[in-house]
Amino acid sequence: MIMFDPNDLRRNAAWQAAQQWRTRANQPHRGPLSGLKLILTWLLFGMLLIVGTVLGLFFLLLGWAMLPIVRYRMKKRLEQLRAEQAKDAGGGYHYRETHRETHTQETYSGAHYRGSEPELLEGDYEVRDEKHKS
Repeated sequence: MIMFDPNDLRRNAAWQAAQQWRTRANQPHRGPLSGLKLILTWLLFGMLLIVGTVLGLFFLLLGWAMLPIVRYRMKKRLEQLRAEQAKDAGGGYHYRETHRETHTQETYSGAHYRGSEPELLEGDYEVRDEKHKS
């Protein structure tokens, strides 16, 4: 019975690959253009690194420059959505700092009612005085 010896370097695939690389590296260069090919390859690789770095910096700066514009647009859009929600929920009134004063005055004057039912937001309440109880 033949046992496999893990220390046998002739059957180890990694050792065989390393030996092949070693023999190729020690061989003389094939022709006069091999050195030129090596230099051109390194120059091309270096140029690609430089171009990639410049493009990355350009897009980074472009993103930073666009941040205030995008923030402004998002802020305006959010304000518009809030105004639409306040208009839908508040019976046509935009929500502002004076909204409570206006809402309170209209509720007591009766202008805010549709027919006999009051229009209220969920969670809101109102204090009715004596003439509304009867």
